[in-house]
Amino acid sequence: MEMTSREFTRCSAQVLAAAERGETITVTVSAAAVARVVPISHHDVLPYPTDPMGAIQLPDLGLPDLTDEELES
Repeated sequence: MEMTSREFTRCSAQVLAAAERGETITVTVSAAAVARVVPISHHDVLPYPTDPMGAIQLPDLGLPDLTDEELES
């Protein structure tokens, strides 16, 4: 599929849906290809979330753990 940058801006959700279905989308500016949106496989996605700051260590405040029900009340 090929589309202009204006169409890409207007229809970005549809572009992502097409990529999710396996389509490759080429984006053009003044009829020249400038970008390509390609689907990724589950092999391309890291099996764990990444965090540029690393794990966050919170101080132990000595407070009791609360259940979901206690938090919601």
